[in-house]
Amino acid sequence: MQLVGKTEQNTHASGRRRRLGIAVAALLVAALGTACGSSAPHGAAPHPKTAKEREKGKPEALGAPAALPGSYAYRVQQPQQARVAAARKWGLAGTPLLPPAPPKEKPEISPREGFEVEDQQSLQLPPVFTTVPTTQKVVFLTIDDGAEKDPEFLRMMEELRIPYTAFLSDYLVRDDYPYFRKMQDLGVTLNNHTLNHRYLPALSYEKQREEICGQQDTIEKQFGRRPSVFRPPYGNYNQDTLRAAKSCGIKAVPLWNSEAFVDHMEWREYDQDLHPGDIILTHFRGREDWKGTMPDMIRRVMKTVTDKGYAVAKLEDYL
Repeated sequence: MQLVGKTEQNTHASGRRRRLGIAVAALLVAALGTACGSSAPHGAAPHPKTAKEREKGKPEALGAPAALPGSYAYRVQQPQQARVAAARKWGLAGTPLLPPAPPKEKPEISPREGFEVEDQQSLQLPPVFTTVPTTQKVVFLTIDDGAEKDPEFLRMMEELRIPYTAFLSDYLVRDDYPYFRKMQDLGVTLNNHTLNHRYLPALSYEKQREEICGQQDTIEKQFGRRPSVFRPPYGNYNQDTLRAAKSCGIKAVPLWNSEAFVDHMEWREYDQDLHPGDIILTHFRGREDWKGTMPDMIRRVMKTVTDKGYAVAKLEDYL
């Protein structure tokens, strides 16, 4: 009995040693496999094993692995990730789409049919148009006058990286030139909307020229550049308007194809829709004129634009 007991003890001990050896060998194999198959640094968590876990590890903006710093993918990815965060912060319904690169050759702009004036071609007058000829699915946001000077609007547009063009009337801007200098520093082009926002067709050629050239001089003095783009107040003009604008150095007269408000959009075309190259008009307005703020207006117009699959591009890149 005693001999049998010793044999059982020896058998149990031998079994424990075999099991311990197998366990150690398994650990060595696992360690070698991890060292050969993983690029994770020492101490980092292992890669997720399931598709769902892998999906959680992807950058939210593009749904792709993180790009290497300095690479082209990184330069594209980072701004879009910032736009995703900014869209959430500012309460947008969706993240604004990134515009494509502008064309290397700018499109030839001609007057819209029915918007010409007498002797338009022979006098080589600046074209009046509502849409830029392009096949890219882009639209252009333009903002008129300058009455409302909302600092939240500047912060919102800077963080969202939405391009826009301003058409300024001096009688509304002169009380706060620094606000518009900051806007210009953020990359916004400041264009001509006359000195006093008068109905130009009712004025003589000389008076129209005073309104347009006077604003050219003011913008150059206050902001350091002389515009080449002009929008007549109310969208009204005649031959004298375009002649005066040309004499002041104006090359293009963009109007608009739709207009954005806080609570709705208005359309020029019968189909009540956006088209590639459309120009959108809105105004520097606040609660005194609207049932909301300029950021509220941007939420409205960007929902419309994004839902229809368009990106906002910079007008000057196409003129």
